[in-house]
Amino acid sequence: MHNVEPILGKELPPHLLTTLRQSGDLAKQMGVVVCMVGGSVRDLLLGRPILDVDLVVEGNGIAFARTLGRQTQSPVKAHKRFGTATVTFQDTFKIDVATARTESYGSPAALPKVKPSSIDLDLARRDFTINTLAVRLNPEHFGQLIDNHGGLRDLESRTIRVLHDQSFVDDPTRVWRAIRFEQRFGFRLSQRTHKLIHGARERKIFSPLSNTRLFEEIVHTLSEKHPRKALARLAQFNVLGVIHPTLTWSPSLTALLRSIEQTLAWFKQDDAGAKPTKWVVYFMALMDALPQGAVAQTLKQFPLPAIQRKKIQACHTQSGSLLRRLASRSLHYPSSIYHLLVGLPDDTLLFLRAKSASFSAKQHISAFLRTYQHVEPSVTGDHLKALGLHPGPAYRRILDQLRDARLNGTIKTEAEEHGLARKLAKMS
Repeated sequence: MHNVEPILGKELPPHLLTTLRQSGDLAKQMGVVVCMVGGSVRDLLLGRPILDVDLVVEGNGIAFARTLGRQTQSPVKAHKRFGTATVTFQDTFKIDVATARTESYGSPAALPKVKPSSIDLDLARRDFTINTLAVRLNPEHFGQLIDNHGGLRDLESRTIRVLHDQSFVDDPTRVWRAIRFEQRFGFRLSQRTHKLIHGARERKIFSPLSNTRLFEEIVHTLSEKHPRKALARLAQFNVLGVIHPTLTWSPSLTALLRSIEQTLAWFKQDDAGAKPTKWVVYFMALMDALPQGAVAQTLKQFPLPAIQRKKIQACHTQSGSLLRRLASRSLHYPSSIYHLLVGLPDDTLLFLRAKSASFSAKQHISAFLRTYQHVEPSVTGDHLKALGLHPGPAYRRILDQLRDARLNGTIKTEAEEHGLARKLAKMS
């Protein structure tokens, strides 16, 4: 049996390694078994950053988490329905603790029925072999690797393999996860897994799946580092149609997704402002490939937050006219661009920049994101009040005119701005 204690010492920050040893000591005191499991072990062995850690306890996971929280003076949030709890440490690092359990599915795509079990049975219920690995933390076996299903072999051969032939029928969301892992890690699907995905799609396994669970998988996929590759792979398996039957892969969609990648990279590098919601920008691209009626149907079907639904619907309806105006020669002044784009969310602006085939339109949007939206006059309402103006609509009108003058370069200094403010105040 492999012992990965040296890898733990090399890859984990000291405070996390200390917490894992403390967890093992606590398990011994409580007379239970605790293991680090799943994705955190997979990423550890791949040398990838570990953002959160998952522990499984043969015993009462919630009681274990609460005791660990008391020992480390860390808050604990319990989820009694699932027998799980989350311990959040001072550096915001989280450890999720679960009670070892087995699952059974009453019908395809249904949520599983669970009951307490052993570590071995808990690992046997998982989706892919690379997620069945576990590391013992009890002090007498600290660092021992549990590998009951060939997970280490498949990590080394860079293979995504399901545990059993009924896996995708039991839980169709595993199809999406298989593709995400394949693309994220640069792995390949095993021949059997490849065949099972094709067969599962033909059996229409997604039909009983709730829109909520499907939407979660869509968001996870669009939040990946390279969503385009995962979406292209899903299209090869004819899975994109579960979002909407009319959604198909095409050269234009490929080009738009690639342009979004480039635009998001530009925005991140330029540090141009607030963080966009990445999955929303990509979802806008998928909706752009659909007719208006299909977009409305899709947005109604999935449990999107109201603000995101409104944003995506408006973008689909207005993007064409906005891009035509941005590409026209009528926008002579920066203030004209400002008034056309102000109020649009950054997600929408980035989508428009990616979609536009016009160089001038891209430049206008870039200038707005970089500069124009941040321009504000130095003159305030207090200054206008000091000039004898009573609060009212004139304030907003004058401040807008001052900002426009700043944008257009007709005034460049604060002195010039205050002079223009006095002039405008007298005219009001």
